Amino acid sequence: MRFARQVRLPVLAIAAVASAGMTAWAKGIDYKDVADMLHAVMDSDRTVYTRKVVNRLTIKEKVIKASEHHEDEKALPLPAQMFRFGAEMVAEKTDKFKYSLLSLWPINKQNGPRTEVEKKGLEFVLNNPGKNFYGEETLGGIKYFTAVYADVAVAQACISCHNQHKDSPRRDFKMKDVLGGVVIRLPMKE
Repeated sequence: MRFARQVRLPVLAIAAVASAGMTAWAKGIDYKDVADMLHAVMDSDRTVYTRKVVNRLTIKEKVIKASEHHEDEKALPLPAQMFRFGAEMVAEKTDKFKYSLLSLWPINKQNGPRTEVEKKGLEFVLNNPGKNFYGEETLGGIKYFTAVYADVAVAQACISCHNQHKDSPRRDFKMKDVLGGVVIRLPMKE
C-alpha cells in the first residue's frame, strides 16, 4: 500500500533529499520514505554494533561479555538495549517520530506488541521475508503512520542471547531468522 500524504522532512534527512536533487523545504516526502530513511540509519547502526562490537568481542575474541546487567557486570550492553537507549534519547529530543524494538516472542514482556497495527505488522514481516509493513493508527487522539521492519538475526550473538536467555519464550532461532521488528511511528498532519 502506497501512502501519498506528504510530510516536511526533518533536518536529519536533509542530506538524503539534497542528493536526490530537491530541497526538503520545497518539496514534501511521503511518510513511507521518511520511515524508510530513518530505518536505514537505525538498522545500519544496530548491525555494526552487533557484528563489529558485540559479536567480535564476545563470541570471536571472548574478551568481554554482553549482558542485560551490563553496568553491574562491567559488560557490554546488549544490542537491543543499545537500540532502546537510542530510542529513549530521541524521545527526549523530539516528538517528530518514535521508534521501538518489539517481538512476538519478547524476552522482556514490555517489548511485545501493544496495538493491533503492531501485531499485524510483526506477523506480516515474519511471514513476508524482505517486505516491510505500513499502516495508520490513532493513539491518544493522534493519527500515526506506523511502519514495521523485520529485525533479523545478523550475528551468532543474536542467536545465542535469544536461545539461551532464561526468559526467552522461543529457543530455536537460526541466522537470518526474524527475531521481532522495528516499529517507527510518525505523527500525521491532517
